[in-house]
Amino acid sequence: MKVKVISRSTDEFTRERSKDLQRVFRNYDPNLRPQEKAVEYVRALNSAKLDKIFARPFLGAMDGHMDAVSCMAKNPNHLRGIFSGSMDGDIRLWDIASRRTVCQFLGHRGAVRGLTASTDGRILVSCGTDCTVRLWNVPIATLKESDDSSNNSVKPLDVYVWKNAFWAVDHQWDGGYFATAGAQVDIWNQNRSQPVRSFEWGSDTVISVRFNPGEPNLLATSGSDRSITLYDLRMSSPTRKLIMQTKTNSISWNPMEPMNFTAANEDCNCYSYDARKLDEARMVHKDHVSAVMDIDYSPTGREFVTGSYDRTVRIFQYNGGHSREIYHTQRMQRVFCVKFSCDASYLISGSDDTNLRLWKAKASEQLGVLLPREKKKHEYNEALKNRYKHLPEVKRILRHRHLPLPIYKAAALRRTMIDAARKKDERRKAHSAPGSISTHPLRKKRIIKEVE
Repeated sequence: MKVKVISRSTDEFTRERSKDLQRVFRNYDPNLRPQEKAVEYVRALNSAKLDKIFARPFLGAMDGHMDAVSCMAKNPNHLRGIFSGSMDGDIRLWDIASRRTVCQFLGHRGAVRGLTASTDGRILVSCGTDCTVRLWNVPIATLKESDDSSNNSVKPLDVYVWKNAFWAVDHQWDGGYFATAGAQVDIWNQNRSQPVRSFEWGSDTVISVRFNPGEPNLLATSGSDRSITLYDLRMSSPTRKLIMQTKTNSISWNPMEPMNFTAANEDCNCYSYDARKLDEARMVHKDHVSAVMDIDYSPTGREFVTGSYDRTVRIFQYNGGHSREIYHTQRMQRVFCVKFSCDASYLISGSDDTNLRLWKAKASEQLGVLLPREKKKHEYNEALKNRYKHLPEVKRILRHRHLPLPIYKAAALRRTMIDAARKKDERRKAHSAPGSISTHPLRKKRIIKEVE
C-alpha cells in the first residue's frame, strides 16, 4: 500500500516577523481560478501606475567645480569612487555614497579633456589642452579623511609634455598601456616619457579613443573628419576606417559582447556597429533632439546611457531603437559626460553648470535592504508588467514620460522634418524611371564609405 505524505519546508509557513500575517497556501489550478487573467491584468495596471508614483530618479548633486565638467572616469577597484575633470584644470575624486570630494589633483593649466584609471586602480591618467599627460597616485581614502577635503591635494607622479593638445585618453582593460587622442593616436607606457607607438590616418584631430574590453590590443577612435577608425597594436598601421555624414563625439564598447560598439553622433542618434561588419549599423537609437555628447555601457551590457547637448540623459536598451528612460532637471545644462556605476545601479552625469548629478538606473527602484517578501513582490510585479506590456492601457502608462517644453517642441519639429524628407524621397522615386533611384535604410544612409 502506498502512503502519500504532505511535506513542507518550515521556511514556507514561518512568519519572518512577529507582526506578519500568517502565510496562506493557495491552489493555483487554473480550473479553480477562472478569473486569473482578469485579476493579473488589474495587478499589472496598478503596478505600472505605482511605478509612476514612486519614480524619483534624482538622488543629489555634487558641486565643487568652478567650471564646466568635461570628463569623468571610473575606478575599477573602488565602487564608491568617481573622478571628474573640469574646463579650468581641476580634477576631483568623489565619494558617491556621501557625495563629497575626497581629494583634488591640481596641476593642469588648461581644460582637462580625458581621464582614465589603470587596471589595478592605483594610477590615474589625465590629459588636457595644455599638451601634458599627468600620472597621479590614487589615494584610498575613508569617509573620515574626506570630511576635510579642502586640504587634500595630490601632486603628480609624472608629467609628460608633448607638442600637441590632447582630447581623450583611455587605459587598457588588461595591460599596462594607455592611449591618447589628439593630432594622432599615441600609445604610452607608464614607465616611459615618450610614446611607444603612434598611429596616424589623415590630418584631422582624433577626439575620442576606447580600448576593446575583450581584446586588449584593439582600440577604436573617432575623429573630427567624421570618421570611426579601428587600430590594432600588433600591426604597424590602422586596420579599418568608416566615414559617416556627421561627426561622432564618443564611442563605447559593449563589455559583454566585445565585438559590438555604439557611437554617439552629432545627428542626435546613436549607432551600434559590429566591428566585423562596418558597412551597416546593427541598430539606430533615436530620441535625442540635439547632438549626443557622451555614451557609456552598463557593466551588464544590456543598457547604455547617453548625455546630450539638449540637456537630458537617456537610457537605452542595447537592442532598442527608443530610450526607455529620460532624466532631466530644471537647472541642468548641456550634458558633456555620463557614466554607469560599476554595479549598474546608478548613473553619474556631468554638465555645463559645474555639477555632477547622481541618478538611479531604475527610476522607481526601492533603495535599502529589501525583505525577501518585498523582493518577491517586486519580481512578481515586473513579471506582470512584462506579460501585459503589449496591452494599450498598460503600454500607454509605461511609455509616458514628462518632457520639458523646449524638448517636446524640438522633438515634434524633428518628427515633422523627418516625415517631410521621407515623403519627398517617396515622391521622387514614384515620379522617376524604375530603378533609377535606390533607397537605403537609415542604418546605411548615414554611412558614406568604408576604407580598409
